Amino acid sequence: MSKNLSKDIKYFEGVGRRKTSVARVRIYPSADGNSVKINGREAEKFFPVLKLRAAAMAPLGVFGEKSKPAVMATVKGGGMSGQSDAITLGLARAIIKFNPDFRSVLKGLGYLRRDARMVERKKYGLRKARRAPQWKKR
Repeated sequence: MSKNLSKDIKYFEGVGRRKTSVARVRIYPSADGNSVKINGREAEKFFPVLKLRAAAMAPLGVFGEKSKPAVMATVKGGGMSGQSDAITLGLARAIIKFNPDFRSVLKGLGYLRRDARMVERKKYGLRKARRAPQWKKR
């Protein structure tokens, strides 16, 4: 095996999860950095809300003005917010595989923390997870 591992591998992959969303993110270091595709669509089309798109692509900021790698993500399940956060975690994990030196920066920014909060299940006898039926005296 050669010393420069990034030349031998075509892409680096990371998996991110949030709520019920699961994202597989691949980084292609040899391709142009302007390409960000999510489920086969451009990031602007997939996340029309700027806040979600910026949150999903935030880990790419560690590259600065240098050549950014191309990103392809496949995300399933959940809503837009969960999918955005899942892509953030998956992208951060893929960047660490690409260059382990970025780990301290990404960790300091909080991109490597898995948010484990999930929706609480509904219980029988209740209207929702905790909401009880309205009590009537008469």
